[in-house]
Amino acid sequence: MSWGIELWDQFDNLEKHTQWGIDILEKYIKFVKERTEIELSYAKQLRNLAKKYQPKKNSKEEEEYRYTACKAFLSTLNEMNDYAGQHEVISENMTSHITVELARYVQELKQERKSYFHDGRKAQQHIEICWKQLESSKRRFERDCKEADRAQQYFEKMDADINVTKADVEKARQQAQVRHQMAEDSRADYSSILQKFNHEQHEYYHTHIPNIFQKIQEMEERRILRIGESMKTYAEVDRQVIPIIGKCLDEIVKAAESIDQKNDSQLVIEAYKSGFEPPGDIEFEDYTQPMKRTVSDNSLSNSRGEGKPELKFGGKSKGKLWPFIKKNKPPPPPPASALPTAVPNGPQSPKQQKEPLSHRFNEFMTSKPKIHCFRSLKRGGAAPEDFSNLPPEQRRKKLQQKVDELNKEIQKEMDQRDAITKMKDVYLKNPQMGDPASLDHKLTEVSQNIEKLQLEAQKFEAWLAEVEGRLPARGDQARRQSGMYEAQNPTTVNNCAQDRESPDGSYTEEQSQESEVKVLATDFDDEFDDEEPLPAIGTCKALYTFEGQNEGTLSVLEGETLYVIEEDKGDGWTRIRRNEEEGYVPTSYVEVYLDKNAKDS
Repeated sequence: MSWGIELWDQFDNLEKHTQWGIDILEKYIKFVKERTEIELSYAKQLRNLAKKYQPKKNSKEEEEYRYTACKAFLSTLNEMNDYAGQHEVISENMTSHITVELARYVQELKQERKSYFHDGRKAQQHIEICWKQLESSKRRFERDCKEADRAQQYFEKMDADINVTKADVEKARQQAQVRHQMAEDSRADYSSILQKFNHEQHEYYHTHIPNIFQKIQEMEERRILRIGESMKTYAEVDRQVIPIIGKCLDEIVKAAESIDQKNDSQLVIEAYKSGFEPPGDIEFEDYTQPMKRTVSDNSLSNSRGEGKPELKFGGKSKGKLWPFIKKNKPPPPPPASALPTAVPNGPQSPKQQKEPLSHRFNEFMTSKPKIHCFRSLKRGGAAPEDFSNLPPEQRRKKLQQKVDELNKEIQKEMDQRDAITKMKDVYLKNPQMGDPASLDHKLTEVSQNIEKLQLEAQKFEAWLAEVEGRLPARGDQARRQSGMYEAQNPTTVNNCAQDRESPDGSYTEEQSQESEVKVLATDFDDEFDDEEPLPAIGTCKALYTFEGQNEGTLSVLEGETLYVIEEDKGDGWTRIRRNEEEGYVPTSYVEVYLDKNAKDS
């Protein structure tokens, strides 16, 4: 099967077919090129997607990636980067192994095809020239033959005419001979050219054209083979990255299997555990006895009634209507909008209407633990250095983190000091390398930094020790159940009251001292504001420190025990006495123990 034999007369069709083959190859190159662009675009979009969901540095999102589910998601994002990289590899390999190579091959193929068809056209032109020469020789031979025949006829006519002179006859005879000779020469020339043409034509159709067409056939077959190899390379490029892509997917599956829901639940506990004990039961308020005085519903930690010792007092009533005596109460506190931080559970103004108990309880349960205390409010809302605005557990974690950071900084400074000391020793041994005195200033500066950092670390370690001493045993679940603890200690004041959240959502830094309620029998004979002092109707224990700055208020310390001389009237304030001092404190800051005998009277 040879194009030179089978297609000897299809020169133009072969030229069109080979051009079509080059167009097909260029079309395939364009297809691969667009595929590489798609791979690059896909890889870029994957990288942008992974980057979009990467946690931002120094942001809250970075803290969320402590959880195993978030870590698995982060691992997925990293694997997606590798996955995108494999698509970039596909694009690069297809470009280098297919697009570039085929583009170069197409240029070579065009040059080769051009040279072959140039040789074919040249042979075709040569045979056409030979054909023209043959036609010209043939026409000249035919013309000479006709001229010789006419000259012969003219001679015979002149020779037969008796009136023509002998000279004219001789002239006609010579003319006829010349024409005959020219005809013979034309015949010989025509015969020679014809033989030459036949030889050239045989060479053209049996040698030149078959050789040229055979080369064109081989060129076309190489083109077909090359495009097939390129298609194989196209598949191999994809196949080469499949193991790596599979590994990326395996890593994603492995990350998904590493998710530990129990560990995440524990992390939630560590992140949001406040360390406070839940509030105790609220005492039943009996509204069937209008004259019976009840504990303010603003205090969520009032006496539980049963299991508490009855208190007897020896105060002199002298028949006065002491429950109805009014003293100057402190002015209402400033509105929440005027404070740097709103205090949802703060003391109510004496003129405010009493809120429903359910609303107060919901407000207490939904209050956030990270609200600034009164000290931070006085400082303008800045977070205290000892993190006293945080619940105990969160405060302990923050302090521990701060101590670790300071220890790292101390170790870094100590390493720097050791390096400077070694350098100074080198300078002492080799003075030509530098002046040892030039390092004294730097060494002194580093030593001072170490001292400062150590003092800072000691300060935070002291606060940390205080918090750890304040917190209950972390594994002791029995002590964390307030009901069980009361059952074991029915006659003592609730020891866990100090662990509760303060009404402003903060945790005070003063450590309370546990004390039992003492039965006091004291006569108050001193007058207060030119009136006989009111008798005590019970005692109270300060749950939190309160600094009374307004007129009529009384400052108390956490854990302090005082006398109650006037119960909360629904305005959020309770009147108390310490020795000869009297004043008002927020009801929610104290735990009240009323004397039942005084209430009944």
